[in-house]
Amino acid sequence: MPSSGATRTVRYDLGNEAFHLPQTGEPVELTGVVHYPADLGTGRHPLIVMMHGWHETCADRKADAARTAAQGSGDDAAYEAASAKLFAWPCASGTPVLPSERGYDYLGRRLAAQGFVVVSVGANGINASSVTGDDNAATRADLINRHLRMWQELSSNGKGELAGKFTDPATGVARRVGFAHHVDMGDVGIMGHSRAGAGVTWQAADSHREQWPKGVDVKAVAAVAPAYNVMTEDMSNYTITKTPFATFRGTCDGQVGGEAFSFAADAAKGNRSGFYRFAIHGANHNYFNTQWSPQSRQVAAADDATPVKGHPGQCTDREDAAPARQLTEPQQRHVAATYLGAFFRRCLLGDTRQDQVLTGARHPDASITEVDVTTAAH
Repeated sequence: MPSSGATRTVRYDLGNEAFHLPQTGEPVELTGVVHYPADLGTGRHPLIVMMHGWHETCADRKADAARTAAQGSGDDAAYEAASAKLFAWPCASGTPVLPSERGYDYLGRRLAAQGFVVVSVGANGINASSVTGDDNAATRADLINRHLRMWQELSSNGKGELAGKFTDPATGVARRVGFAHHVDMGDVGIMGHSRAGAGVTWQAADSHREQWPKGVDVKAVAAVAPAYNVMTEDMSNYTITKTPFATFRGTCDGQVGGEAFSFAADAAKGNRSGFYRFAIHGANHNYFNTQWSPQSRQVAAADDATPVKGHPGQCTDREDAAPARQLTEPQQRHVAATYLGAFFRRCLLGDTRQDQVLTGARHPDASITEVDVTTAAH
């Protein structure tokens, strides 16, 4: 529904071990940062749930330095010991949690200004767990459904686990927010980055719709630089034919190859609601998340693009894609926010005013990127 553009932010934290993976029993946090319209008005707002992918879980600077030194010296034992500290869960006493869920604040604020309630959830426990491959995607889907269940109860009657649990992200002071009857759980979008891109594809798959909490209907799914298990033996776990599905990948992605596009296309075969595939020229993997990007000065932040020798400012991916001028961090996020915003507005609000973006038009700043659309069913 319409929004004034002003937004607010709260967070909730039910504990670092509030959820346990169904497959292994390993602990996972139930935490999220919420961006929402400052004036919720009298109606209901679509909900968008975002999840980060695989990354270090603990901001241990000494361990990070030790790992870098071990890598340089070839000391495998020291490297593994340092990595264990960086991927611990819960983190050691006195070691800050690496808040990957805050890496999409730029996107959450922009979407909230357009009328959405947006929650970016933490998945550090999954990153520190033993689950891999398809099981990793399944656990991320389980965690998304867990959050959706809590939001469904809060929205329907103002009660449940989230009631009274919202705080100011900066001060920790309790904040009262009237989300009850103002969140439309029948109009939900989900976005996953990296391994969470596989997780949201799994969650929205036709074969897993019965696992959605009662009263929840996912109307749009977006996979950003998705890291799929391409050795999967059962594509039905990822096949989406009933829900609009968009996937994005940068041509300078140093972690996810072109198989992200081919896998997503296979998952979308027979999709009757719309499949959108965007190649963002000059984008890498990490800049979609501010916490993973160098300007944050966060532990383990890095530029994963491959530079082109003899061509400063040019980049490619690990498959030697055609060189492109690398986007800056703000440029890459501007592109992501533009296309994700247009996708979610169309699918959740019925707003077709930006359809030219979704059907292949170049980004307004044409020198930044080109966008390729392979299929767009309307």
